[in-house]
Amino acid sequence: MATIHLEVVTPSGPVVNEDVDIVSAPGYGGDFGVLANHSLFLSTIKIGGLVYKQGGKENHLMVSGGFCEVSNNKITFLVESAETGHEIDVDRALRAKERAEKRLAEAKTKQEKINLTRAEAALQRALARLKIAERSPK
Repeated sequence: MATIHLEVVTPSGPVVNEDVDIVSAPGYGGDFGVLANHSLFLSTIKIGGLVYKQGGKENHLMVSGGFCEVSNNKITFLVESAETGHEIDVDRALRAKERAEKRLAEAKTKQEKINLTRAEAALQRALARLKIAERSPK
């Protein structure tokens, strides 16, 4: 099977730099998949799960915000953060989810737009972390 080169880069440095069979990612226009020899493509990335397969093995990353470019049989993600399932502290993510839900409830009653937006983003990050942790082998 033909492969495509995957790079996932955060401000802290590279997270993934490998040849893979397929990549699925959370774009703002909807989730998308990329195989080898894909046409030129550019997308914004939202908070969610990035999945890539190598030889039948599925790998999961939680990514939060950024950009993706496909060019010359290479897919590059420049994202704010990326975490593998085994890097995610599930208890911490659960606490973050609870805090975000509480802030959302408070912000809605006070009509505070800034706090509402921040709480929604925090909730999305916590939910994405929990989903990726659940799907990743221990």
